[in-house]
Amino acid sequence: MNLKERKPKQNPAALLPILVFLVLYLGMGLVFEYGLGVEMAFYNIPIVVVFMVALLVACIQNRGLKFDDKLTVMARGVGDKNIMTMILIFLVAGVFVGVTGRSSAEAVAYFLLSVTPAWASVAVLFVAACFVSTAMGTSVGTITLITPIAAAVSNVSGFSMALCVGSVMGGAMFGDNLSFISDTTIAACNTQGCEMRDKFRANFKIALPAAVATLAVILIQSINAGVGQIDIPDYNLLLLIPYVLVLIGGIAGLNVFVVLLVGIVAGIAIVLPTGTIDFMGLLKSMGEGADSMFETIMVTVLVSSMCALVREFGGFETLLAFIRRVFKGRVGGRLGVGLLVGAMDIATANNTVAIVMAGPIAKEISQEYGITPKESASLLDTFSCVFQGVIPYGAQMLVAITASGGVVSAFQIMPCLYYPYLLAAASIVYILVGAGKKK
Repeated sequence: MNLKERKPKQNPAALLPILVFLVLYLGMGLVFEYGLGVEMAFYNIPIVVVFMVALLVACIQNRGLKFDDKLTVMARGVGDKNIMTMILIFLVAGVFVGVTGRSSAEAVAYFLLSVTPAWASVAVLFVAACFVSTAMGTSVGTITLITPIAAAVSNVSGFSMALCVGSVMGGAMFGDNLSFISDTTIAACNTQGCEMRDKFRANFKIALPAAVATLAVILIQSINAGVGQIDIPDYNLLLLIPYVLVLIGGIAGLNVFVVLLVGIVAGIAIVLPTGTIDFMGLLKSMGEGADSMFETIMVTVLVSSMCALVREFGGFETLLAFIRRVFKGRVGGRLGVGLLVGAMDIATANNTVAIVMAGPIAKEISQEYGITPKESASLLDTFSCVFQGVIPYGAQMLVAITASGGVVSAFQIMPCLYYPYLLAAASIVYILVGAGKKK
């Protein structure tokens, strides 16, 4: 059979592998998490194994195509330049986070708390989480590091634990959305084929107004609060240098590999002489950072293979036909991209996986509706972070509850998640006012 690029016919049955994945992963997650009370059940389910089952279903379909030809289709999907670039960036970003580590993130929070009045400490937690997550590229890592500080601030200041933890979660999603080394940014840019610098500029127009509005809301709540003195432990400001270099290099538009290598070298040059970590400990941390990306890389490979078969069998054409019927015009196309990745995130409880799954379909939608790659990448990343930032069974929420000592529940924190809600509002305004204009 000729495997040259062609436009397949609509085939709803081709979407069965995606449906199998969603039913298995979401179904087991809900049963174990809420039916059997298993803690963090969604993150104990082996997502790689579930994707392998979905890929097997895709391979069984379309018996008119030989298995060897199906392997060729899958290899073509995995071997795409953007997929390979994404995998390599994941690895290097993991090494960078392994080098910088916990001490750098804590230094940011303690420095900001030391130079601001106690009544503004919750706002400081939000700003610190914004900076750390943008520099580290991980919302879960930021929440893990900053939430214990937020819990301490709540205990000594009088601010509610829900407000402190919710502010940290909001700041963590800010950086998850914007960071040059965030796996969501890497996935969004590479699936849509755009430069990170261009996506950042488009994304910044949405994220900055939401962050400023969030900061204003937190400050208004804080002004009349009676707070106690906050003790600040010792910290080393030199540990901020690798983060600053990565941020400057990324905004300047330097090659992402160059930026990350500069950050890694700067981190090594600081943590070893200052005694933050010894040489063997550093090597172990670098290895652990790279290892932490293994699951994300395997999911990328499996999803790329599955989506290649789904596209070959006509699944994408079916989705596009549905979107054409439901969403009309330039505004509708952009809203369709956002809701598509949002639905994937609700089902998977993982914004990176949601983007990897929705990315190829979003690219088809973008070409159909005249959406630029930077807009599409920005919408994918933003809407995935909106949904991931508020779902009560997401890793961010579960880690935040654990890191705060388990004294606050998800439903107490959710009303205080100002940033994700305001980011959703800013995204809708962007679609209606900015992205809806004919260019």
